[in-house]
Amino acid sequence: MGRGIAHVAATGGFSTVLNDVSDDLLQKALSHIRRDLEKGVELGKVAKNEMEEILSRIALDTNLERAAGKSDLIIEAVPEKIDVKLHLFATLDRFCANHVVLASNTSALSITEMAGATKRARQFIGMHFFNPVHKMKLVEIVRGLETSDETFRVAESVSRRMGKETVEVKESPGFVTSRINALIGNEAFYMLQEGIATARDIDKALKLGLNHPMGPFEMIDLVGLDTRLSILDFLHQTLGEKYRPCPLLVKYVKAGRLGKKSGRGVYEYEGTTGPKSGN
Repeated sequence: MGRGIAHVAATGGFSTVLNDVSDDLLQKALSHIRRDLEKGVELGKVAKNEMEEILSRIALDTNLERAAGKSDLIIEAVPEKIDVKLHLFATLDRFCANHVVLASNTSALSITEMAGATKRARQFIGMHFFNPVHKMKLVEIVRGLETSDETFRVAESVSRRMGKETVEVKESPGFVTSRINALIGNEAFYMLQEGIATARDIDKALKLGLNHPMGPFEMIDLVGLDTRLSILDFLHQTLGEKYRPCPLLVKYVKAGRLGKKSGRGVYEYEGTTGPKSGN
């Protein structure tokens, strides 16, 4: 998600610093952005000179304090674990200038709780992007308890410069999309567990019958089964039994079948060209 957000930020004309824990991860992210842009050139959606301009706006930095010091807006995209996010935002709050706006790309967790780890709750907001970021048009902008109108306007303006449509959401577990999508994906796993249909046929049914651009298993393999399970666990705790994770999903995660990032989820993957096999 971080590399996708960096991609659209640079495409929107912003000077962008991409931060991660190692040079290797940053170089892989930049290579992925370049491949996506080259695909855009092949399809005639991006001019060759525009691609080079976009890439020139992206700087890589493993030093969090230095990266934060260069920024006016920071969008976090670390794993969907509240303790990790709280620690990061408390650290960023110390590193950043007073005017800096902090945003979380969380798909379900509390914006208010994360803002509480800082001394700038009015300058804290949720900006929930969707994967793949350079193709998906929506950003859910989520207000915390104390998010100011000015902070909302900043997030909305930045999102639009990135080429996105926005919706305004009051904080609630799972917001809008994750709350609904979690139910769909979890129910799909229950259907697979019960042998009602194969994963491929469930995906095909939702794509052709309900006009979904991706099937629920294609989506969960892209997002990550561990990420989806973490979201379901949180929604189960906050919203009740209808969000209890399917045992088959839990079993897949325990087996290390995490989706495309691990090479195997519901489907198996060779390289990055797509699902090769599955139920």
